[in-house]
Amino acid sequence: MLIHAACHKVLYVEDHPANMTLVENLLTRRVDLQLLKATNGRMGIAMARAYQPQVILMDINLPGMSGYEILEILRADAETTHIPVIALSSDAFPHQIEKGIRAGFFRYVTKPYKITDLMNALDESIYFSLKNYH
Repeated sequence: MLIHAACHKVLYVEDHPANMTLVENLLTRRVDLQLLKATNGRMGIAMARAYQPQVILMDINLPGMSGYEILEILRADAETTHIPVIALSSDAFPHQIEKGIRAGFFRYVTKPYKITDLMNALDESIYFSLKNYH
């Protein structure tokens, strides 16, 4: 699905440098995306409020505050409640994926990433964001 060539902001909240670099390298292939990076939950929440990204990629297992806790804060805030959040996790058990979707994640993508799954989830999230909130 091709979204018009405008620059869509993607916020990635991830504490592990290798994972950050991997996603950064994948997203550099997409000229329509601008990657914003946060290395912890508090920074991610502040950046979501300040930059209003079209989508947030959220590691589930972050130090100090889990991806679930961050999602709860984002959903409770009128400034960020509309932003689709994609969970990224190495926990691929079906019950964990279901838990993530029930918690309010737009999509749940498991590590190691299948590039098409990650890109499709990004495209769906951006489309949803543009259709519903812009």
